[in-house]
Amino acid sequence: MSYNTFGHIFRVTTWGESHGPALGCVIDGCPPLIDLNESDIQPWLDSRKPGKSRFVTQRKENDKVQILSGTFEGKTTGTPISLIINNEDARSKDYGAIAEKYRPGHADIAYDMKYGIRDYRGGGRSSARETASRVAAGAVARKILGNKLEIKGAVVQIGSKSIDRSKWNWDQINKNDFFAPDNSILTEWETYLDEIRSRGSSVGAIIEITVKGTPKGLGAPVYRKLDADIAHALMGINAVKAVEIGAGFEAGTLEGPDNADEIRIGNNEAKFMSNNAGGILGGISTGQDIICRIAVKPTSSFLTPRKTITVDGKETEIETKGRHDPCVGIRATPVAEAMIACILADHLLLDRAQIGTR
Repeated sequence: MSYNTFGHIFRVTTWGESHGPALGCVIDGCPPLIDLNESDIQPWLDSRKPGKSRFVTQRKENDKVQILSGTFEGKTTGTPISLIINNEDARSKDYGAIAEKYRPGHADIAYDMKYGIRDYRGGGRSSARETASRVAAGAVARKILGNKLEIKGAVVQIGSKSIDRSKWNWDQINKNDFFAPDNSILTEWETYLDEIRSRGSSVGAIIEITVKGTPKGLGAPVYRKLDADIAHALMGINAVKAVEIGAGFEAGTLEGPDNADEIRIGNNEAKFMSNNAGGILGGISTGQDIICRIAVKPTSSFLTPRKTITVDGKETEIETKGRHDPCVGIRATPVAEAMIACILADHLLLDRAQIGTR
């Protein structure tokens, strides 16, 4: 299997499977002399780890990260950084009943079509477990970006139930189980997900990510557009089926004057009066907030019977038992943040190489 690496200067290669002994990543291109210890990475892994509430998979993983290379005396050396996270609570026997069956909506049939082999134990590389490696890499990327740039994600919709944007409060996101910026939705989401789980079903979600403090001028106008790389990175997250930036799909319903962000002068620099562009014009950052959203499909493992086929081509039915997220989109929030951090770190280093001023 190829294409396990992304990035250009800041390059990340992830490795490992859901039910293997461990997973991790190798980061190449990180500048030297950046302060980096496990304690800089662990909080971000803790934010996505399973088993934190009844609304996510009950698989119990500590997700403790270990730095194997690339640092000395608490600083990066400029050499490849290797990170490892041990798997501690894989229960492969849970998947014995579906070893010969494909899960509708799951990647295992596509893997088998391409490679002639699939890891039915939690999906192998297609499992959401793989994203722990990305979150670890994102923590390193944040160290490159520094404290002036802030990346925050929030779940804005679960199934058909959306937040009230007039009640948006960033301070609430880390105080609830849903990464929700609106406290008034919590009881409704709790009841909704309990009902979804009791029916043996699952549901999708929409996550919004905002980046504040982005330098102007990141990205290149044709084949290295910042928004294109962000979309590529977000679309590469397991279970993501749509990405939009700024006004996104709504832009297709607007007239030109309504979509165009008017420009004035404020503090002797360009000041945009709105942000339909999502902080990126012509593939280049404008200094406004970068705003993007992803749609995460429902988990493909659930108890409701569905028609499928066996690996030897026989028609049958399947219901998937085990420990699965009723809404995998909840834990995708820190993953989306991490992927954007990696892309921005990469573009910051690319910009330094070309312009040398940021």
